[in-house]
Amino acid sequence: MSSTTMEASAALDGFHPITRQWFTEAFPEPTRAQTLAWPAIAAGRSTLLLAPTGSGKTLAAFLVAIDRIMFGLPEPTLSENKPGVRVLYISPLKALGVDVERNLRAPLAGVRAVAQREGVPFHEPQVGVRSGDTPAAERTRLNRQPPEILITTPESLYLILTSRSRDILRDVDTVIVDEIHSLVATKRGTHLFLSLERLERLRREDDPQRRPLQRIGLSATQRPLDEVARLLGGAEADANPEQPVRPRPVEIVEAGRSKQIAVTIEVPVEDMTQLAQPVVTGSAAGAPQPASIWPAIHPRLVELIRGHRSTMIFVNSRRLAERLAAAINELAEEELALAHHGSIAKDTRLVIEDRLKLGQLPAIVATSSMELGIDMGAVDLVVQI
Repeated sequence: MSSTTMEASAALDGFHPITRQWFTEAFPEPTRAQTLAWPAIAAGRSTLLLAPTGSGKTLAAFLVAIDRIMFGLPEPTLSENKPGVRVLYISPLKALGVDVERNLRAPLAGVRAVAQREGVPFHEPQVGVRSGDTPAAERTRLNRQPPEILITTPESLYLILTSRSRDILRDVDTVIVDEIHSLVATKRGTHLFLSLERLERLRREDDPQRRPLQRIGLSATQRPLDEVARLLGGAEADANPEQPVRPRPVEIVEAGRSKQIAVTIEVPVEDMTQLAQPVVTGSAAGAPQPASIWPAIHPRLVELIRGHRSTMIFVNSRRLAERLAAAINELAEEELALAHHGSIAKDTRLVIEDRLKLGQLPAIVATSSMELGIDMGAVDLVVQI
């Protein structure tokens, strides 16, 4: 048995036999990210996992928590009739959170099926999503019947912590921050890390000696790792302001591998100075207008889309996404692309994402709503306009 195989096998040793059986039936072996991360996460250590998109890092973060909830000893709860959230997943984008919620269905259903088949008792965790798209009635239901796993955004977490709903978070023991690289250098990230300290304080109101949160950060790319780990872990402080703060330890797990990416810069016209020359359009008496670069871009985009299985085109505004998708389809005389941005209804966005994943839609023209690691399968071309 090779050392790699032995490491993969050892990584599964910390799970309940039912969880381990499900995984071995569903997958040939753990990925490198899972092999390296599971020992640290299973030991309860806060962990920063650096791994490429598609490496299984989401399951690396969640499976330990799922195993604990389904087969572990019950944790203290608010009351016998009102359990609280145990695992908090924080996504920088609403679309990414919805994607993760759907991806959790397979392991939950799979582990449940094996447990039922083997006659082993278990507790199946409920999963909820709380974001700006969540209707008021659903938010009320989440407050009355909080799920064990809550998927949310930094802004929604802040709203929960500063409202009467905050009690549902008293029993959180694990926080997963996905795509942490998009947050660390921003005010939004600073606000999130402050919210995590608010959560830490809330958890310890009844027990000041309670063990700190287990914090798991996921990223496809981020340097310097030491600084990101420091921000993720936060610090402990004494009541005496003269005492220095004590950074909480965070284990760094690097599972990244270099990828071969072909990058090409294309200029749509041979001589860009031609665009500065005014041209007469419409009536000869009309005022000359600046030449447009778009008539040269549209045919090239149609050519690129037709030459690849699936294409994602990023633009800088919602209006441009709509106009460019319409121009591509008009020129191609068929539906090649659809726009994707935050103003489109949630259900419509999900349909568009699913069509791209299934190969039914050749291209998406998107704003930043799609840029943070949403699982799009075999996207083989990315274009930035």
